[in-house]
Amino acid sequence: MNDAQILWVDDEVDLLKPHILFLKGKGYDVETCNNGYDAIELARANNYDLIILDEMMPGMTGLETLPLIKEIRPTTPVIMVTKSEEENIMDKAVGSKIADYLIKPVNPNQVLLSIKKNVHQQQLVTEKSTADYRGEFGQIASSFGEARTFADWAGIYKRLVNWEVELTDSADPGIREILAFQRDEANAEYGKFVRRNYLDWINRRDAATPVMSHTLMRTKVFPVVDKRKKVTFLLIDNFRYDQWRMVNPLLHPYYDVVTEDFYCGILPTATQYARNAIFAGLMPLAIDKLMPNLWLNENDEGGKNQYEEDFLRRQMQSNGKSYKMTFDKLVRSEAGRKLIDNISRIYDADFSVIVYNFLDILSHARTETEIIRELAEDDAAFRSLTRSWFEHSDLFEMLRLLSERGHTVIITTDHGTIRVDNPVKIVGDRETSSNLRYKTGRNLNYNAKDVFVINKPEEAQLPRTNITSSYVFATGRDFFVYPNNYNQYVRYYRNTFQHGGVSMDEMIVPFIVLEPKSK
Repeated sequence: MNDAQILWVDDEVDLLKPHILFLKGKGYDVETCNNGYDAIELARANNYDLIILDEMMPGMTGLETLPLIKEIRPTTPVIMVTKSEEENIMDKAVGSKIADYLIKPVNPNQVLLSIKKNVHQQQLVTEKSTADYRGEFGQIASSFGEARTFADWAGIYKRLVNWEVELTDSADPGIREILAFQRDEANAEYGKFVRRNYLDWINRRDAATPVMSHTLMRTKVFPVVDKRKKVTFLLIDNFRYDQWRMVNPLLHPYYDVVTEDFYCGILPTATQYARNAIFAGLMPLAIDKLMPNLWLNENDEGGKNQYEEDFLRRQMQSNGKSYKMTFDKLVRSEAGRKLIDNISRIYDADFSVIVYNFLDILSHARTETEIIRELAEDDAAFRSLTRSWFEHSDLFEMLRLLSERGHTVIITTDHGTIRVDNPVKIVGDRETSSNLRYKTGRNLNYNAKDVFVINKPEEAQLPRTNITSSYVFATGRDFFVYPNNYNQYVRYYRNTFQHGGVSMDEMIVPFIVLEPKSK
C-alpha cells in the first residue's frame, strides 16, 4: 500500500532527514527540494501522490508556490507546514484548497497520519468496511429467521442498504458478490413473510399491522402537520431508501433529520394503486365502491391518477382537517421552475403537497433509452445518477428555499423499484394487465411456486376487472414474460428497474421528516 511518491518542499530540508528516513522505512518514496521554484519544476515533471509544502520559505513562500502547483497538478493533495499559528495564514491556506495543515514542530507520526488520510483514506475505509461487513454477515443472516414484524424487516433492509452504499467503491468484487447474494436471500425470506401476513394486515388491523399506504396520511402525516406551522409533503415517485442516502448529505446544510422511518406499500406496488391509496386514505376496492367515477381499472382508458387532490381533500374533510392546502403535481422538467417562480403559494399554505415524478420517468427512460441504460447499469450507478440529478434539480433549489422560510418537509414515495433479472413465464388473455411485476386478469397460467397469488381480490381490498379475475405478483428479482417472443422480451427487460411486485425495495418505503436549520 505504501508505495506512494511524495515531494517534501522545505528550505530547512536537511533538518528533516529523520522524518524522511521514517517515511522511507514505511515504504514511501520521498523526494525533497528547498525552494518553491524547484518544487514547481518537479511537480511539472512528476506526478506525485502528495506534496508537503513549507509555508515560510525565502524567495517564494509556500502560499505563493501553492496556486502554481495547483495549476499544474490540480488533483494532487498538498499538506501545508508552517511555524505560524496566525489565523489569516490558515485561512489563506485552507482557501487555497490544501488537504491538511500542520504546525511545526511536527513529529513523524503526525506526518504519517496526514499522508494516510490524504493518500490511502479510501483504501483504508474500504478495507475496514469490508472487514466489518464480514464480521456482521452471520449476524445479519441469522436475523432473517428471527424477524417477526414489518419493523424487523425494515431494520434488516436498512442495514443491508447501508452496507450496500458503504461498499459501493470496494475494490474487492468478492465482498460485493457476497452482499448481493445476502440481499437476494433476504428478499426471498421477505417474500415468504409477506405471503404469510399480508392479508391479515389488510383485514385485521391489530398491533402487528404496519402503517400502510392507505393509513399513512392519518397515522404519520397529519400528526406532523398538526404540530408544525408550515409543512410541505413531498412525494417523489420511485424513491428508495438507498436514493435517500445519496441526497441526504446534500440537504444536511439546510435540514436536520428528525425522523427516518419506513411504512409498508400496498400491493400492487404501482402508482395506480399505492398512490391513490395514500391520498384517499382508502384501499383501492373502497375507492372503487365509494367513488366509482374516480377509479379506473387496468383496462379502462384514461389516466389512473387524475384525482389525487380530490382524494386528499376528501380524506382531510373526513378526518376533520381544515388546513390551507396547495397541491402540485410535477411531471415535466419545466414544471419545477414554474413552481419556484410561484413559490409564494407554498409559503402561504399550512400544508403544501408536491408530487414529483422525475425518478419514475428516469427509471422508465432507463428501460427505453440506451444511453440511460449505460449511465445506470446497476443499483450503484442508479444511485449516483439520482444524486447527480437531485444536486442540479429545481427540486433541490425548492427545498433550500423552503428551509429559509422555516418549512418542515416530509419526504416519502408511493413505492420503490427493483432491478429485475430473472424471467418467469406467465400466460394470460388480451385483457391481462401489462405490468412486468404483477398481473391481473382471468385464466392466468403460471407456476404457483414462482409467485404470490391472490385469487380473491376482495380479500386484499382490490377491485376485480371481471368476476373470475385474480392478482399474481412476482417476488425477488423476477419479471413476467409471455412465451410469445420470449427471448426478445427477456433481452429488452432484463436488468431494468420495475415495480408492482413483492420485494423489500418496492414495499419498504422510506418516510423522512426534516426540520429546517434556519428559520
